[in-house]
Formats: sequence, structure tokens, C-alpha cells
Amino acid sequence: MADVKYTEDHEWVSLDGEEATIGITDHAQEQLGEVVFVELPEIGKKVKKGDVVAVVESVKAASEIFAPVAGEISEANPALEDDPGLVNGDAEGEAWFFRMIPDNPEEIDDLMDASEYSDLIDD
Repeated sequence: MADVKYTEDHEWVSLDGEEATIGITDHAQEQLGEVVFVELPEIGKKVKKGDVVAVVESVKAASEIFAPVAGEISEANPALEDDPGLVNGDAEGEAWFFRMIPDNPEEIDDLMDASEYSDLIDD
């Protein structure tokens, strides 16, 4: 698996070949609390960097999930529709939200690495 990168909006991104997998960070799910609903994106949808792509709702709040780069949605994680609580158990693994084909995969290199993300959440 490729290096994982992070956004300021608490999403993680992993590029594998030409497909990127996106989810929310463990820190984000801790802040949300018990996740009760996930709205996933439509496959084939073209998105711009920063577009709202998905929504995650918890007992505390609803939060938008943003596209970390521009591209096309290639897959959504059906397991989250059946069991949104997976996000609390494995946010940075099996509970990924969607996959996409980035228009420009090099843009992912501009995101934060683990050390930079750790500094962000420790502030």
C-alpha cells in the first residue's frame, strides 16, 4: 500500500496505482463519537478538489467528507451503508468511504504526511 497522506479536514488518502482510497482519520471518528449513518457518493460522479463527496453522521454531529483532489468517483464502500459503526472500529482501514481516479495523482503529494498531520491534531 502506498504512503498515506492527510488533509486539514481529517481525511486520509492512499494512492494505489491510479486509484486513491479516501476515509476519515481515527482522530476524526474519535471527535465524532458513535457513527450512526454514512451517505456515500455516486459512482461515476466527477468532483473538484474541496467538493462535498460524502456525509458522516454521529450521535453528536454531522460532518462532510471532501474530495482531497479532483477526479472521478470509482467506488463507494457498501459495508458502511450496512454498518456505519465500522468507522469507529477501523476508520483508517476497512471503513474507507470511497475510491476515486484522480485527474492529477501528483496533487496527492501536496497533502500532509503522518508527521505533519500529527502536528496539526496536537495543536
